[in-house]
Amino acid sequence: MSILKNKSYEFALEIVKLSQYLVADKKEYILSKQLLRSGTAIGALIREAEFGQSKKDFIHKMSIALKEANETLYWLDLLKDTKYIVEDTYSLLHSIYKELVAMLVSSIKTAKKSLL
Repeated sequence: MSILKNKSYEFALEIVKLSQYLVADKKEYILSKQLLRSGTAIGALIREAEFGQSKKDFIHKMSIALKEANETLYWLDLLKDTKYIVEDTYSLLHSIYKELVAMLVSSIKTAKKSLL
C-alpha cells in the first residue's frame, strides 16, 4: 500500500502546484478549485481505506478514490483542451494518473478476491 500512498501523495502535490499556478498566473478560479478538490481527494481516500473498518469498507473507499481519479482526469482534459495548461504539464500528470488508476484497480480486484 505504501507505493500507492506515495504515488497519490506525489500526485496531490503536483495538483496543488498546478492549482496555485492556475489561480496566480491564469486567474482561473473555478476549474482549479474542482481540480484541487478531486485531485487531492484520491490520496485522502486511500489513507482512509488503509484503516477501513472491514474489507468491504476498504473496497468502497478505494472505489471512491478511483471515481475521484476519473473526475480529476476530466478536469485535466478540460484544462488542456482550453489551453490553460501546456501539453508537458498534462503529460506529466496524465502519466501519474495512469499509474494511480492501475494500482487502484489492482488493489480493488485483489481485495474483492479475498472476500470470496
